[in-house]
Amino acid sequence: MLMHRRTFLAAAAVPALLPSPTRAASGTIETRDGQRLFTIDKGTGRPVVFIHGWTLSSAIWSLQVEALASQGLRAIAYDRRGHGQSSKPETGYDYEILSADLATLLDKLDLKDVVLVGHSMGAGEVVRYLARHGRARVSRVMLVAPTTPYALRTDDNPQGVDRALYDKIVAALWSNRYGYLASGAPGLLGRNAEPELVEWAMSIALQATPQAQIGCLRAFSETDFRPDLAAVKVPTLIVYGTADSPITPINAGRTQAGIAGSRVEIYEGAPHALFVTDAERFNRDLLQFARS
Repeated sequence: MLMHRRTFLAAAAVPALLPSPTRAASGTIETRDGQRLFTIDKGTGRPVVFIHGWTLSSAIWSLQVEALASQGLRAIAYDRRGHGQSSKPETGYDYEILSADLATLLDKLDLKDVVLVGHSMGAGEVVRYLARHGRARVSRVMLVAPTTPYALRTDDNPQGVDRALYDKIVAALWSNRYGYLASGAPGLLGRNAEPELVEWAMSIALQATPQAQIGCLRAFSETDFRPDLAAVKVPTLIVYGTADSPITPINAGRTQAGIAGSRVEIYEGAPHALFVTDAERFNRDLLQFARS
């Protein structure tokens, strides 16, 4: 894992040192309500669209964009509204709007035969997109450390997390946002992550506004995707690491149970952002899946 992290630091955390041919093209896509989504787009071939996790941005997928583009695929990643370099409205962070943003991107780029890759809360955007907008443009789905199918503990969802915990996170984001996000770095990147890698991830996380972070936290914790899973009727791969939060294996298993024909791949010892810490394996698995 250490070698992978150092490789990542050299290739992604210091992008100014990369030769110009490795840089992806960037641009913006305008949403239906006039927001602008920052996008990176590189390569040709079957498109692979990356949807990042909570409080991150397209930058977190740097190694995937480079690897796929170098292997004859088209890699596209975008910043969710409120995150990264996208527009930052005060509201609009529910999954109906977020999945509509994904639909707008696929439509405006006229993408077909798409592989959707959703990390953490991004898995919900993928599932809700398929439930609301159909699968005409999508050929495959990869869900990485998903928060689906339903994160909140309720009478009919005893495996979820108590609302009181999410309320505490909201309070922490208002009172000491940097401290709370820094405390989550070991879960995201592993307990032995290099300080430079943590600093790089923090610089990404802090680009999201508090309103976006809290709105998205409420969205992924309170949205029930259980009815949506039946709409995922394309080959689906679910991956997670054993060093992730204890709820992640539960989410992965329940998501697999709700998506007919899906399968799970487990990364021993990997944390929440396993595509960063175990990039070589993840990229190899993703390439194989995208080409299958």
